[in-house]
Amino acid sequence: MKILSLLFCCTLFYCCHSDVQKKPTPLKNSIEEIVKQIGNPHLSTTFINLTDYGAVGDSLIDNKPAFDKAMQACQEKGGGRIIVPAGVYLINGPIHMVDNSCIDLQKGAKLVFGTHAEDYLPVVPTSWEGTLLYNYSPLIYAYKVKNVAIIGEGTIDGNGKDGFSQWYDKQKPAQRKTREMNHQDTPVEERIFGSGYFLRPQLIQFYQCQNILVEGVTIANSPFWCVHFLKSENIIARKVKFNAFNKNNDGFDPEYSKNILIEDIDFNNADDNVAIKAGRDHEGRKIGISSANIVIRNCRFKGLHGVAIGSEMSAGVENVYVENCAASGYCKRGIYLKSNPDRGGFIRNIHIDNVRFGEVEDALFITSYYHGEGKGYATDIHNIFVSNFYCKRASNAGLAIQGFPTKKVRDIHFSNTKIDSCKTAISLSHTENIVFNDVIIGEEIKVPSAVK
Repeated sequence: MKILSLLFCCTLFYCCHSDVQKKPTPLKNSIEEIVKQIGNPHLSTTFINLTDYGAVGDSLIDNKPAFDKAMQACQEKGGGRIIVPAGVYLINGPIHMVDNSCIDLQKGAKLVFGTHAEDYLPVVPTSWEGTLLYNYSPLIYAYKVKNVAIIGEGTIDGNGKDGFSQWYDKQKPAQRKTREMNHQDTPVEERIFGSGYFLRPQLIQFYQCQNILVEGVTIANSPFWCVHFLKSENIIARKVKFNAFNKNNDGFDPEYSKNILIEDIDFNNADDNVAIKAGRDHEGRKIGISSANIVIRNCRFKGLHGVAIGSEMSAGVENVYVENCAASGYCKRGIYLKSNPDRGGFIRNIHIDNVRFGEVEDALFITSYYHGEGKGYATDIHNIFVSNFYCKRASNAGLAIQGFPTKKVRDIHFSNTKIDSCKTAISLSHTENIVFNDVIIGEEIKVPSAVK
């Protein structure tokens, strides 16, 4: 194991049982308080069979009209659970959910979305990489609704590989334009994208929604982010399985959202498993709605990064609890907190407990200088608590923390942390009050050898 020398611009404490640097104890009831506040979803007891509205699961007939009629029936009845029997249902266009609606995918049911971009017009209010705008409709879209659910043992296939994902190499001009509009404070109603701009839509988006449940389903082949919770609250995601390998196929992206429980998930994503966000740059700071009170527990990570915070997090992220999770396959990075000096905002009160990884590139990485760019708005990163953390091997860094010269990353507490092997054990720059309590990186040193 090679250990690089610590950079001089940090203050480091190694502690075993120090009263002075003792790790603060988080509130014992914090997780259960969040879960209690979310409550249990209330699913409609009015059952609506999709086939009664003309749906045919033969993979050929367009079932968009059937879904539209079923959603209209939900609205007229004050709510409904749309039962989708076994079969393969082609859908040429988006599903727009309404208040008190539930899509219940029975075992063997599969929704496959069409690949013609014009079917996802007209544009709708949404966001793209942290900037609010109008774009193609997400494939399943819930806007300003309450009590919505997607449940069952079936599969949602975004058909991204043969459709929108092919736009990845064409998106740069529109991507730059979204960021310019953000920095220039262009009114949102003037940020019209859609046709000709090549910004891929999310597979599932809940925007300004309350009381959300996503449970049991398999999510695959997304055109962009898989499940985006935007300005929403009281959310449960449970027992979901991901098989999403296209560009930017994050699993769950909570943004400007709070009171969220993500549990018992089988991730298998080409990007972040969970990516917690809170808006980009000027707009994020202006909106000022932090993402908060998020519990991630009993999950199996596999993909790019297990849990990421950022990089779009300008309104701040706080009160995040990750517990009892483990990697079920390769992850590039285990825990990744990332921001840069364009963002501002804060990342604070993050608790990582009983989390295990196998082989990674970096076990835990915190950076205030993501991509080495940005100026003027350094992020305040502090109060990060890591306990009972294990990694078998990190090909690059065990623990890497990079602050910013004018705003150090501070008050980071490690306890009962073990990394069996890595290239660089610890790399700290522009940090302050980094506390180690029972930390072993490399082979544990036990009884000293006797004098010969």
